[in-house]
Amino acid sequence: MGLDGTGDQTSQTPFTIQALKNMLAQLGVLVPANVNPQLRNVAAVTVQATLPPFAKPGQTIDITVSSIGNAQSLRGGSLLMTPLRGADGDTYAMAQGNLVVGGLGISGSDGSRVSVNIPSTGRVPNGATVERLVPSTLGSAESFILNLYTSDFTTAARLAESINASLGAGTAETLDPISVRVRAPADASQRVAYLAHIEALEVEPAEAAARVIVNSRTGTVVIGANVRVSPAAVAHGSLVVKITETALVSQPNALAQGRTAVVGQSDISVDQGNARMFVFQPGTSLNSIVEAVNQVGAAPGDLVAILEALREAGALHAQLIVI
Repeated sequence: MGLDGTGDQTSQTPFTIQALKNMLAQLGVLVPANVNPQLRNVAAVTVQATLPPFAKPGQTIDITVSSIGNAQSLRGGSLLMTPLRGADGDTYAMAQGNLVVGGLGISGSDGSRVSVNIPSTGRVPNGATVERLVPSTLGSAESFILNLYTSDFTTAARLAESINASLGAGTAETLDPISVRVRAPADASQRVAYLAHIEALEVEPAEAAARVIVNSRTGTVVIGANVRVSPAAVAHGSLVVKITETALVSQPNALAQGRTAVVGQSDISVDQGNARMFVFQPGTSLNSIVEAVNQVGAAPGDLVAILEALREAGALHAQLIVI
């Protein structure tokens, strides 16, 4: 509620009107069946949150609010009390509060629009209060399972070795590249201090895998430090196509008995940039890749194409991930 004229167009989102009528009916306000309020300060949204481990009733968590209608922006809105249900259908938290929107959307009367980030999604810090306790096996399980954030055989083995060196042989064993099983104390009151001791152990992780991560939505490319390239020659060029639409007026003669008409004229131009070639030497590192790409003036999208071509040629020794 409370949007500054940027809410749903209720004529196109009937579920917003239905939800509004149901809410007013619960408050004792009866809206006639043949009356549909035309409001622009209301938007239908979905609310989601992540319930952290060991969350207790009364604690607060952050929530994300996203529009499911045709609202232009949620800036300035306030979320009404909303139950947050889990996959089992039970209510685990109650959410409400004022939205914080990081985007901006402005539109003109002629249909032009300027949008920065995503104004139809916002967050409410500490906007939900936990209402239900999730059962935990911390005080009853015979052993703990420690899961690594990133799967790696070397790191899992080193973690088990560090625990065994500190707490005795046979205390920890690796199950797979992610999980390490640790025997738990019989006394439940000692388990928190036991895990605190394990958290303080120093473990040297394995070297990070060579990865190139591409965010297709923002055009961000992240290249890891261990990425290497075999000898390869790359030629890069650009192709720019420009289409210009011009509206011309066709005016008939006075005795032609015709009528004035608007005729469109399209001008198409193609500009093909000069292809430039550069060579990657054996064992080329991250700095060399960035310098070579900057020299030819490649954009992030062009860099993705170059990296994909290197991977197809077998010259990129890294995992290419597109998100």
